[in-house]
Amino acid sequence: MSPDALTLVALALVLAAGVAVGAVAWRTWGSRREFGSDAERASYTILHSAAQAGRSLRGGLGPEGAAKAAHHLRSMLGAPALALTDDSRLLAWDGESPAHADAVMALAARTLAHGRARVADGDEVDCAAVGCTEADCRLRGAVVAPVRVGARVIGTVVAFSPSAGAGLVRATREVADWVATQAELAELDRSRTLLMEAEVRALRAQISPHFIYNALTAIASYILTDPARARELLVEFADFTRYSFRRHGDFTTLAEELKSIDQYLLLERARFGERLQVSLRIAPEVLGVPIPFLSLQPLVENAVRHGLEAREGTGHISITAEDSPHEALVQIEDDGAGMDPERLREVLAGRAGGLHVGLRNVDARLRQVYGDDHGLVIETAPGHGTLVTVRVPKSQPEHEVRPPID
Repeated sequence: MSPDALTLVALALVLAAGVAVGAVAWRTWGSRREFGSDAERASYTILHSAAQAGRSLRGGLGPEGAAKAAHHLRSMLGAPALALTDDSRLLAWDGESPAHADAVMALAARTLAHGRARVADGDEVDCAAVGCTEADCRLRGAVVAPVRVGARVIGTVVAFSPSAGAGLVRATREVADWVATQAELAELDRSRTLLMEAEVRALRAQISPHFIYNALTAIASYILTDPARARELLVEFADFTRYSFRRHGDFTTLAEELKSIDQYLLLERARFGERLQVSLRIAPEVLGVPIPFLSLQPLVENAVRHGLEAREGTGHISITAEDSPHEALVQIEDDGAGMDPERLREVLAGRAGGLHVGLRNVDARLRQVYGDDHGLVIETAPGHGTLVTVRVPKSQPEHEVRPPID
């Protein structure tokens, strides 16, 4: 590989390290115009290959992603064949003379053990030893480069060529480092998902002891005086808990979340009676907008528990959902006890112990999914109620929407 080609490889890997840059490269170069020079054509080819490989490795270094990425990585190196391994097996082979695939793990063993790139030639890449009968086989040498995440070697990139020179060694190392970056991004994404699941479990734990006890107590009070009403409330309670405790997916729709809120409020009205007044104003255009699971119900529960439960007389809760060109705007307002703004800052910063867990967790999850600009906006003061605003972008990150309850 020439010095100019190596320069292009290094430049492409730097530019393509982030998924967003890969997308920009595709939009920029994807117009199919005539390129003015060989360098421009080579740049486009390498950048496009990096973007495609990055998409394939988004889920980490596994067999499916590696099988799709191997062709693009081989294209970036200009090698006749390329293999990807994890720390124990061959994940993918792409290119000429596939009989050499059987020898890949033997070639990778020393690099996996010691974490150093190396060149293999001679007997290690011998056609007769691997049963390759192609007279014109070009696989006479190989470069084995480690894919390292932190202190761990999680796999290797093995590039084959007629002669494994210094240029191919440097380029293969760059490609292996780039694959490692994709694997690290995939691990970060998995960690973010696990954190969100942990926060949802914390919200479920908050729902369990307080609400369930009160709901069942309210239902029990109707068993003798109004059995039909008790049966109706038990059905609503069963549907609400089934929604709150199911595990499938991280997202739901605004319509499903509002349905759960309606069931929750129905059960709370069985306890509070006419003391709890609720008004809803929902734009039908936003009902299908995906939102993080349990991102609104805890806000309504907070309004009931901390806003209305401790006050005398009638309490009002208003829930509105409005449509805008780029967002769904959801507001939950109560005229209850309110909160000192400084105390609210402590709650959102996680310095308030176990109080207002729902507010803190919902705020953190919204920021994780949509960015800091989409955290909760809360207006409150002692004795003046609370207004919570949630802005949900219509342009969503990749997610799995929970199916409706049967």
